Amino acid sequence: MVVGLVVLGCLLALWRASGTPVAGGGGVGATAPGWGFTHTQYSADGNAAAQRLIAEQPLPQVQALMGWGADNPEPSPGVYDFARLDARVALITRSGGTPIITLCCAPDWMKGGKPGATDWSTLETAPSPAHDADFAALAATVARRYPQVRDFVVWNEFKGFFDNGADQWDAAAYTALYNDVYRALKAVRQDIEVGGPYLPMDSFASGTAAEDEGHGSSVNGRWGMLDERVVTAFDYWLQHKAGADFVAVDGSTVPRDARDAEQGPFAATAKFTAVSQWIHARTSLPLWWTEWYVEPSGSGWSEPERDAVLAAGMIALAQGHVAAAFYWNPETGTAACPGCLWSSTGTALPPLALLQGFARWFPPTADLVPLEAADPRVLVLAQAARGVAVNTTAQAVRTSVGGRTLALPPYGIVWFTP
Repeated sequence: MVVGLVVLGCLLALWRASGTPVAGGGGVGATAPGWGFTHTQYSADGNAAAQRLIAEQPLPQVQALMGWGADNPEPSPGVYDFARLDARVALITRSGGTPIITLCCAPDWMKGGKPGATDWSTLETAPSPAHDADFAALAATVARRYPQVRDFVVWNEFKGFFDNGADQWDAAAYTALYNDVYRALKAVRQDIEVGGPYLPMDSFASGTAAEDEGHGSSVNGRWGMLDERVVTAFDYWLQHKAGADFVAVDGSTVPRDARDAEQGPFAATAKFTAVSQWIHARTSLPLWWTEWYVEPSGSGWSEPERDAVLAAGMIALAQGHVAAAFYWNPETGTAACPGCLWSSTGTALPPLALLQGFARWFPPTADLVPLEAADPRVLVLAQAARGVAVNTTAQAVRTSVGGRTLALPPYGIVWFTP
């Protein structure tokens, strides 16, 4: 584990995050979730050691309605099966975390399948427009079943809403579903927080590649260029939504034309700040990154390099003044699990200490102070009481930050007092 994280892990066990949900939906507000993680198919179920880890410092935790560890919640109209979702929500609340439900995906009968059947190969198919109201009714049933859940995100990455003929996201179809769900949830309890559109912020490494595909946009920087189809879909939802308590997006710093990318993985994280600023310029709603990624497939990164790029991504998100950011925990159920928060045996892995450190020192309410390292190869994020420095190179670096000298090993992460 890199320098600083071991000490941090010991200190974090003494600290508890606030915002434990209570029955009746009396949880924290829309801007309070902060740094958290998403449960996937393999999680802490049946792993007592992992459950103890996440209970040591409670974090917001996201669970999908169907898939990623949850079964079909309504196999036939009016016939429910919430056993797996019950277990996940119970796990979150038992660990003291703030539970958040992503309302995706839809039972088969809502998208052309047979009642009583579940074809997992069609998980990412959207409900047909004729069943939007049925999906909204299911969402309302879920909200009534789990009064301790206050925050709901509608759908996931526009799955099933891409119009291949038009080569565009079908933002109108998604927004129609979103509006039905929004109204249904607000009819259950007015204090429920609802957000969308959970649109993937796809980008290109260069304007040339974007223009070649005909999808260049005005949202660009040294990190690349946002896909015009994303800009169009996001603006449509923003203008036609029935209401929202927060904005939810997701995305990777890895561009579509990754092979042509000249900037390295650290420079690419500037995308998180730039896109966040672009969204803030369009709406005053709190911004959630419901998933975020920094690593290309088959990267071959070592654990220290992976942790350093993750830390750089989190610094960029914090500098974008996000209200929440959820780490997608890639638990595989096997011993080898690069980038996971814990192992299959319940051992804490470096990304967990990193996530807990940012949750402890850089919640959405933290006032950041402008500190930079004398060596530009070192990234810095700080508030009055605590700072973190990240070495973006494979060489040891010694540098000054705010008058303090820091020694960082290759790809080292060091926490310091400003």
